[in-house]
Amino acid sequence: MNFEEFVLAASTASLDDSEVASRHADALELRLDLGDLTVDTLDADLPILVTNRLDSEGGNAPRGDTRIETLCRAIEQPAVEAVDIELAAVTDGDGQRVVEHARAHGVAVVVSTHDFEGTPATAHLLDVLEQASEIGDVAKLAVTASDRGDALDVLAATHEATRAGQTVATMAMGEAGRHTRVVAPLYGSRLGYAPLDSDRATAPGQYDLETFRRLYEFIRDDNRAGPGR
Repeated sequence: MNFEEFVLAASTASLDDSEVASRHADALELRLDLGDLTVDTLDADLPILVTNRLDSEGGNAPRGDTRIETLCRAIEQPAVEAVDIELAAVTDGDGQRVVEHARAHGVAVVVSTHDFEGTPATAHLLDVLEQASEIGDVAKLAVTASDRGDALDVLAATHEATRAGQTVATMAMGEAGRHTRVVAPLYGSRLGYAPLDSDRATAPGQYDLETFRRLYEFIRDDNRAGPGR
Protein backbone atom coordinates (compact mmCIF):
# COMPACT_ATOMS: atom_id res chain seq x y z
CA MET A 1 0.00 0.00 0.00
CA ASN A 2 1.38 3.36 -1.04
CA PHE A 3 1.24 6.15 1.54
CA GLU A 4 2.94 8.80 -0.56
CA GLU A 5 -0.50 10.42 -0.84
CA PHE A 6 -3.36 10.48 1.66
CA VAL A 7 -5.25 7.18 1.91
CA LEU A 8 -8.86 7.09 3.10
CA ALA A 9 -9.75 3.70 4.55
CA ALA A 10 -13.31 2.50 5.04
CA SER A 11 -13.50 0.79 8.43
CA THR A 12 -15.62 -2.34 8.43
CA ALA A 13 -15.87 -5.85 9.79
CA SER A 14 -17.42 -7.24 6.59
CA LEU A 15 -15.99 -7.86 3.15
CA ASP A 16 -19.50 -7.39 1.80
CA ASP A 17 -18.97 -3.63 2.21
CA SER A 18 -16.09 -3.58 -0.25
CA GLU A 19 -18.02 -2.68 -3.41
CA VAL A 20 -19.93 0.19 -1.77
CA ALA A 21 -16.81 1.45 0.00
CA SER A 22 -14.93 1.64 -3.30
CA ARG A 23 -17.09 4.62 -4.33
CA HIS A 24 -15.36 6.86 -1.79
CA ALA A 25 -12.47 4.94 -0.18
CA ASP A 26 -8.93 4.16 -1.28
CA ALA A 27 -8.61 1.12 0.97
CA LEU A 28 -10.57 -1.14 3.29
CA GLU A 29 -9.65 -1.34 6.97
CA LEU A 30 -10.85 -4.83 7.81
CA ARG A 31 -11.52 -5.11 11.55
CA LEU A 32 -10.99 -8.77 12.32
CA ASP A 33 -11.68 -8.11 16.01
CA LEU A 34 -15.23 -6.92 15.25
CA GLY A 35 -16.34 -9.65 12.86
CA ASP A 36 -16.28 -13.37 12.20
CA LEU A 37 -14.08 -13.67 9.13
CA THR A 38 -12.15 -16.52 7.58
CA VAL A 39 -8.73 -14.94 7.11
CA ASP A 40 -7.54 -17.58 4.66
CA THR A 41 -9.91 -16.30 1.94
CA LEU A 42 -9.71 -12.51 2.15
CA ASP A 43 -10.53 -10.64 -1.05
CA ALA A 44 -12.02 -7.24 -1.84
CA ASP A 45 -12.49 -4.55 -4.49
CA LEU A 46 -9.99 -2.40 -2.54
CA PRO A 47 -6.57 -3.08 -1.03
CA ILE A 48 -7.00 -4.32 2.53
CA LEU A 49 -5.46 -2.93 5.71
CA VAL A 50 -6.04 -5.69 8.22
CA THR A 51 -6.58 -4.85 11.90
CA ASN A 52 -7.11 -7.10 14.92
CA ARG A 53 -7.29 -4.43 17.59
CA LEU A 54 -6.44 -5.18 21.20
CA ASP A 55 -9.24 -4.80 23.73
CA SER A 56 -7.02 -2.42 25.69
CA GLU A 57 -6.92 -0.04 22.70
CA GLY A 58 -10.55 0.07 21.71
CA GLY A 59 -10.88 -3.29 20.00
CA ASN A 60 -12.38 -6.64 20.85
CA ALA A 61 -9.36 -8.94 20.58
CA PRO A 62 -7.61 -10.21 23.71
CA ARG A 63 -3.85 -10.46 23.97
CA GLY A 64 -2.28 -13.76 23.07
CA ASP A 65 -0.94 -16.05 20.37
CA THR A 66 -4.31 -16.51 18.68
CA ARG A 67 -4.62 -12.81 17.84
CA ILE A 68 -1.07 -12.67 16.49
CA GLU A 69 -1.47 -15.87 14.51
CA THR A 70 -4.65 -14.54 12.92
CA LEU A 71 -2.85 -11.39 11.79
CA CYS A 72 0.04 -13.40 10.37
CA ARG A 73 -2.31 -15.62 8.38
CA ALA A 74 -4.13 -12.58 7.05
CA ILE A 75 -0.85 -11.02 5.93
CA GLU A 76 -0.32 -13.98 3.61
CA GLN A 77 -3.45 -13.14 1.56
CA PRO A 78 -2.72 -11.32 -1.76
CA ALA A 79 -5.44 -8.70 -1.15
CA VAL A 80 -3.85 -7.62 2.14
CA GLU A 81 -1.42 -4.77 1.50
CA ALA A 82 -1.05 -3.37 5.04
CA VAL A 83 -1.37 -4.54 8.62
CA ASP A 84 -1.96 -2.60 11.84
CA ILE A 85 -0.16 -3.61 15.01
CA GLU A 86 -0.11 -1.66 18.25
CA LEU A 87 3.14 -0.07 19.40
CA ALA A 88 2.60 -1.54 22.87
CA ALA A 89 2.26 -5.04 21.39
CA VAL A 90 5.56 -4.66 19.54
CA THR A 91 7.47 -3.32 22.52
CA ASP A 92 6.02 -6.09 24.70
CA GLY A 93 7.40 -8.63 22.24
CA ASP A 94 4.55 -10.62 20.66
CA GLY A 95 3.71 -7.97 18.07
CA GLN A 96 7.20 -8.15 16.61
CA ARG A 97 6.17 -11.40 14.92
CA VAL A 98 3.59 -9.47 12.92
CA VAL A 99 6.15 -6.88 11.83
CA GLU A 100 8.61 -9.54 10.72
CA HIS A 101 5.93 -11.55 8.90
CA ALA A 102 4.72 -8.44 7.10
CA ARG A 103 8.26 -7.59 5.98
CA ALA A 104 8.71 -11.11 4.62
CA HIS A 105 5.51 -10.77 2.54
CA GLY A 106 5.96 -7.21 1.30
CA VAL A 107 3.08 -5.88 3.41
CA ALA A 108 3.18 -2.33 4.82
CA VAL A 109 3.11 -1.95 8.61
CA VAL A 110 1.03 0.60 10.48
CA VAL A 111 2.19 0.89 14.10
CA SER A 112 -0.59 2.40 16.18
CA THR A 113 -1.28 3.95 19.57
CA HIS A 114 -4.71 4.89 20.95
CA ASP A 115 -5.40 7.04 24.01
CA PHE A 116 -9.05 7.13 25.05
CA GLU A 117 -8.36 9.17 28.18
CA GLY A 118 -6.96 12.41 26.79
CA THR A 119 -4.22 14.14 24.81
CA PRO A 120 -0.68 14.00 26.25
CA ALA A 121 1.74 16.90 25.86
CA THR A 122 3.06 17.57 22.36
CA ALA A 123 6.53 16.35 23.32
CA HIS A 124 5.05 13.00 24.29
CA LEU A 125 3.04 12.80 21.06
CA LEU A 126 6.21 13.39 19.07
CA ASP A 127 8.07 10.74 21.06
CA VAL A 128 5.35 8.15 20.39
CA LEU A 129 5.30 8.96 16.68
CA GLU A 130 9.08 8.68 16.48
CA GLN A 131 9.06 5.29 18.23
CA ALA A 132 6.36 3.97 15.94
CA SER A 133 8.12 5.33 12.85
CA GLU A 134 11.28 3.44 13.73
CA ILE A 135 9.29 0.19 13.57
CA GLY A 136 6.67 0.65 10.88
CA ASP A 137 5.97 2.35 7.58
CA VAL A 138 3.25 4.50 9.13
CA ALA A 139 3.05 5.77 12.70
CA LYS A 140 -0.60 6.03 13.73
CA LEU A 141 -1.62 8.11 16.74
CA ALA A 142 -5.20 8.56 17.93
CA VAL A 143 -5.85 10.55 21.10
CA THR A 144 -8.94 12.01 22.76
CA ALA A 145 -9.45 15.77 22.62
CA SER A 146 -11.34 17.59 25.34
CA ASP A 147 -11.01 21.02 23.72
CA ARG A 148 -9.56 22.85 20.72
CA GLY A 149 -6.20 23.14 22.43
CA ASP A 150 -5.84 19.37 22.35
CA ALA A 151 -6.78 19.37 18.67
CA LEU A 152 -4.12 21.98 17.96
CA ASP A 153 -1.51 19.88 19.78
CA VAL A 154 -2.30 16.92 17.53
CA LEU A 155 -2.00 19.04 14.40
CA ALA A 156 1.27 20.56 15.64
CA ALA A 157 2.70 17.10 16.32
CA THR A 158 1.57 15.98 12.86
CA HIS A 159 3.34 18.92 11.25
CA GLU A 160 6.58 18.45 13.22
CA ALA A 161 6.74 14.69 12.68
CA THR A 162 6.14 15.12 8.95
CA ARG A 163 8.87 17.75 8.76
CA ALA A 164 11.18 15.24 10.44
CA GLY A 165 10.56 12.81 7.59
CA GLN A 166 8.11 10.49 9.34
CA THR A 167 5.02 9.06 7.67
CA VAL A 168 2.17 9.49 10.14
CA ALA A 169 -1.55 9.00 10.55
CA THR A 170 -3.01 11.25 13.23
CA MET A 171 -6.42 12.16 14.61
CA ALA A 172 -8.08 13.46 17.75
CA MET A 173 -11.10 11.42 18.78
CA GLY A 174 -14.27 12.91 20.24
CA GLU A 175 -16.35 15.89 19.20
CA ALA A 176 -13.70 18.48 20.14
CA GLY A 177 -11.22 16.85 17.79
CA ARG A 178 -13.54 15.59 15.10
CA HIS A 179 -12.41 18.16 12.53
CA THR A 180 -8.79 16.95 12.82
CA ARG A 181 -9.74 13.84 10.87
CA VAL A 182 -10.22 15.88 7.70
CA VAL A 183 -7.77 18.68 8.52
CA ALA A 184 -4.77 16.58 9.63
CA PRO A 185 -3.94 15.56 6.02
CA LEU A 186 -3.07 19.22 5.34
CA TYR A 187 -0.42 18.91 8.05
CA GLY A 188 0.98 15.64 6.76
CA SER A 189 -1.28 12.82 7.96
CA ARG A 190 -1.34 10.09 5.29
CA LEU A 191 -4.10 7.80 6.52
CA GLY A 192 -7.68 8.40 7.66
CA TYR A 193 -10.56 6.17 8.67
CA ALA A 194 -14.33 6.32 8.26
CA PRO A 195 -17.25 3.88 8.54
CA LEU A 196 -19.75 3.56 5.70
CA ASP A 197 -22.48 4.90 8.01
CA SER A 198 -22.16 7.04 11.13
CA ASP A 199 -24.04 4.47 13.23
CA ARG A 200 -21.29 1.96 12.46
CA ALA A 201 -18.46 4.12 13.79
CA THR A 202 -15.47 2.22 15.16
CA ALA A 203 -14.07 5.20 17.12
CA PRO A 204 -15.53 8.35 18.73
CA GLY A 205 -16.09 11.31 16.41
CA GLN A 206 -15.79 9.56 13.06
CA TYR A 207 -17.47 11.02 9.98
CA ASP A 208 -19.26 8.63 7.67
CA LEU A 209 -17.24 7.70 4.60
CA GLU A 210 -19.03 9.85 2.03
CA THR A 211 -18.96 12.91 4.28
CA PHE A 212 -15.27 12.43 5.05
CA ARG A 213 -14.40 12.21 1.36
CA ARG A 214 -16.47 15.30 0.50
CA LEU A 215 -15.04 17.43 3.35
CA TYR A 216 -11.48 16.27 2.76
CA GLU A 217 -11.58 17.03 -0.97
CA PHE A 218 -13.18 20.43 -0.40
CA ILE A 219 -10.51 21.44 2.14
CA ARG A 220 -7.70 19.97 0.04
CA ASP A 221 -8.80 21.70 -3.15
CA ASP A 222 -9.46 24.99 -1.34
CA ASN A 223 -5.99 24.84 0.19
CA ARG A 224 -4.40 24.17 -3.21
CA ALA A 225 -6.16 27.16 -4.70
CA GLY A 226 -4.39 29.41 -2.20
CA PRO A 227 -5.13 33.01 -1.22
CA GLY A 228 -6.43 35.49 -3.77
CA ARG A 229 -7.99 32.84 -6.01
